[in-house]
Amino acid sequence: MRFSRRNFLCGVTALPISATVPKFALAQLSIGTAKLSTVSDGTLVLPGSFIFEPMPKDELSPLLNEMGVSSERLEPECNVTLYQDGQNTILFDVGSGPDFMPSAGALIDSLDAAGVVPEDVTHVVFTHAHPDHIWGLLDDFGDLVFTQATYMMGRHEWDYWWDAETVNTIGDARAAFAVGAKRRMETIEDTVELFDDGQEILPGIAAFATNGHTPGHMSFEIRNGSDSALILGDAIGNHHIAFRRPEWHSGSDQNAVMAAATRRRLFDRIVGEKMKIIGFHLPGGGIGRAEASADGFRFISEET
Repeated sequence: MRFSRRNFLCGVTALPISATVPKFALAQLSIGTAKLSTVSDGTLVLPGSFIFEPMPKDELSPLLNEMGVSSERLEPECNVTLYQDGQNTILFDVGSGPDFMPSAGALIDSLDAAGVVPEDVTHVVFTHAHPDHIWGLLDDFGDLVFTQATYMMGRHEWDYWWDAETVNTIGDARAAFAVGAKRRMETIEDTVELFDDGQEILPGIAAFATNGHTPGHMSFEIRNGSDSALILGDAIGNHHIAFRRPEWHSGSDQNAVMAAATRRRLFDRIVGEKMKIIGFHLPGGGIGRAEASADGFRFISEET
């Protein structure tokens, strides 16, 4: 099947949508004297083809069956990372907001249950500008939600979505992504702080490029004392095929070749250094670690 915006949207709307039930604070861990948590923005409901379309079907089917994953319908969690160090309250991404999917957009309720109101947030740091990561910037009335926050995005990612030609070159399936990103970025144009690969953007938080899912996708290493964790965003976008076959191309990635190479580098690092990881779409709140297995890798959740 040729992937297009039309059959993506038809695939989504044909799937029954479950009522959103926020899970609030899903998982947490201590990073030195600071606290790192995930809070739920709900889930996405996607046709399996959104990820699986480019993969070898004869090898894919037995893997999905083994792991109990549907080839037709996926409902990945959306886990927004919240970092609190006693001085700063930092969100990594802001979820979908009210305009993307009925099953998502639960971030504000989840933050409230965790004792955080939007005015408490001092910084919003974006991994990338796909709808489920940036559309929550605005509320139902088109106003900024996190009015006291400093907004931060990687320079390459900003330049890509800001470019007027992106909507014409990104492809029909993602044209609405480009329009939605640009609209939200316009609201923070005068105040956003841009950063580059390798930069320490805040005390103990370093950015590094994990390009491929989007052209300027960023991940973040957090260090506090002797503890560390890696915020992945969508650089490793699921707990099944991305772990078992990181070299396979995924339909969810804008540059599938680059994204596969990025995953391999990430697994080498996080397994070799035994790093804690936080993935936006990983299960159990998204916090855990990766282990090498006889057949690829596996995700070990640290759900609380």
